[in-house]
Order: sequence, then C-alpha cells, then structure tokens
Amino acid sequence: MADRKGFFSDMPKQLLKPKYWPVWLGVLFIKLATMLPYKAQLLIGRGIGLFLYRLARGRRHIVEVNIGLCFPEKSASEQAALVRQTFIDNGIGVMETMIAWFRPRDFLLSRTHFHGLEKIKEAQAAGRGVLLLGGHYSMLDLSGALITNHIDAYISYRPQDNPAMDYVVQRGREQLYEDCFTRKDIRGFIRALKKQGVLWYAQDQDFGRKNSIFVDFFGIPTATITATSRIAKAGNAVVLPMTYFRREDNSGYDITVHDALPIPSGDDVEDARMANAFLEQQIRQHPSQYLWLHKRFKSRPPEEGVKKGDFYKR
Repeated sequence: MADRKGFFSDMPKQLLKPKYWPVWLGVLFIKLATMLPYKAQLLIGRGIGLFLYRLARGRRHIVEVNIGLCFPEKSASEQAALVRQTFIDNGIGVMETMIAWFRPRDFLLSRTHFHGLEKIKEAQAAGRGVLLLGGHYSMLDLSGALITNHIDAYISYRPQDNPAMDYVVQRGREQLYEDCFTRKDIRGFIRALKKQGVLWYAQDQDFGRKNSIFVDFFGIPTATITATSRIAKAGNAVVLPMTYFRREDNSGYDITVHDALPIPSGDDVEDARMANAFLEQQIRQHPSQYLWLHKRFKSRPPEEGVKKGDFYKR
C-alpha cells in the first residue's frame, strides 16, 4: 500500500492545466474540511448535498426517476422527501470519501461497529479466498478505510472520465488496499483470490446489454453482470455480502459481513437474481444511503422495445 505522504508526489504535470483547476479547488476545499470536527464535517456534507439537489437538475431527475420506479408504493410527497434525503446522504458521502483518503484510516474507528468479520478469517483459514460482495452505498470509500484496520483487501474500480479526478480516486484508494484492479482485470481478481486474498467487488451498475443478463431489481428487469459467479468459481472464493451504513442518528457506522451466499450455484441467472435480491433487501433499510444518482435502469431488455435510457428522458 502506498504511503499517504506521497499523495501528490508523482502527479503528472499535465494535470496542472487550467481545465483541471475546478477539480483541484474542490478537492482542496473538502480536504481542508476534513480537518474540522466530525459534526462540522457532517454539516458541510449536508450542505454539499443540498447544493447539488438545487443546482444539479439533470442528476436530480435521474434520482427522481429511480425513486419513482423502485418505490411506487410511496406517495408523491414521500418520494420527494426521499430524493432530497438521497442528495443529503450522498453529500455527506463526499465528505466521508475525503476523510477516507486524507485522514488516518482509524480516524472514525471508535464510532464504527463491526459485525461478522470473523467470517472472513474463517474462510481464509479453510484455504479459500473471499469475494466481498458490496454495493454502491454512500459511505463506500470510508468503509474501506475502516475495514482495512482489520483486514487486507483488494478492490475493483472503474476509471473516471476526468483524468484529474481519476488520479485522485486511484491514489486515494491505493493508500488503503493491497491493489486496485480495473473492473476488466478478471485475471488480477482471480490471482488475488487464489492467494486466499479478499476482493471487494460490486456488481450493481449498468454495464450495458452486451455484458449483462436481465433479472429483477426492485421488480424491474435490470442489466446485471454475471462475472461474480465466474470470478468466485475460478478463484475458489467464498462470496460474503457486506453492507456499510451510517446510523440514522449520525452517531456512527455499522459494517456487517453477512452469511455466505451459495454462489456459484451453477446457474448464472439464479446467482444474479440472488445477489440483486440481497442488495434490494439491504437498500430498503436505508434507501437514501444508496447511490441513486446513476442510471441504474439505462439498458433495457430487447423485448421491451425501448431504446437505452428511455426511462430517463424528460
């Protein structure tokens, strides 16, 4: 793992061009904010969320569509409140991400409650690798900083489109984990698992029709990758789902390693359905702490006869 003191030590000079200055100003502001007391950080995160809620209308539309599709039983006012709270919780998540990258990894350890970590050690003691099946909850990066106080782990990630932001994300995560693999580096995943390593992996984003099957998520046919089953099988890994949520009263965090899922079962469709059902069950407990800001239902199955992203057209 990289030394935190070298965060900007070998940054490419081209990232200093003026077009990247907004990224650096934003990072500098939030980095400085991480030096404040925790309650002040929460307030700043809330402010970031409300700022985006009011100004990022396109992103707010995506959240509104997602919430409307997944929670049709809620009234219009309840859906609107959940949309607003989603921005607040994800704004706090921005602060939590910067805490993970710029503060000591044990900074919030005293506020964190771990459950089921022994399941990871038990799997490794039995000679197995561990595939931690996570999700895009708002405190994703902070939970990584916290759990690596107890275990070593590898992660997968998707490179960012903006080179400056990609540098920040990759360097921030390199400090926390044994290695960071791009999501297409399947061989890297398998090598790590065969060494009885722990790979943190999430399958809950839309990677298009080509690499996906369609199984239900909140009752909606949703593009879901099947790589989880193949990676677990090739790496002889136990699949342990993991959740990480901020407590509703903002007093701390719960990071839970749940019982193993029977993946791979030999049926990729059933495995994908099982993983989606588990994720949905957990999201329903803390719906505003999920990353509803991405187009989860962008790709549609051919039989629906609609074009990609039609759900999100105004």
